Amino acid sequence: MSADATSSVYSQNLKGDLNAPYINAENVQSNMKVIYYSRTFMSIVGGIIAGILGFTGLTGFIFYFLVMAVTSVGLTAKAKFSIHTYFDSWNRILLDGFLGGLMSFVLFWTFAYDIVHIF
Repeated sequence: MSADATSSVYSQNLKGDLNAPYINAENVQSNMKVIYYSRTFMSIVGGIIAGILGFTGLTGFIFYFLVMAVTSVGLTAKAKFSIHTYFDSWNRILLDGFLGGLMSFVLFWTFAYDIVHIF
């Protein structure tokens, strides 16, 4: 989802009778990497914040889902709310990788909690 025009999914129209756009797989893959890295980074940051704030149990997991929702909104805003320009469906930006960063979140959550509240 870089600012240049090369990250657009629909790069040109097909030739011939069909006037349907085609999907550039390299651009979709590049945009998905951005989503994956953003969600992983936000999972780590969210885990550290949850640990420092002393969240335990269900409140920590609710905080994770809140962080992932904010990340989804941020990625949508970065795409200027025109998802179909950069991705082939809404599910790509809203749901893909939503649970992928959960293990990183729990790791850094427990690590930060132990450092701040136990030691």
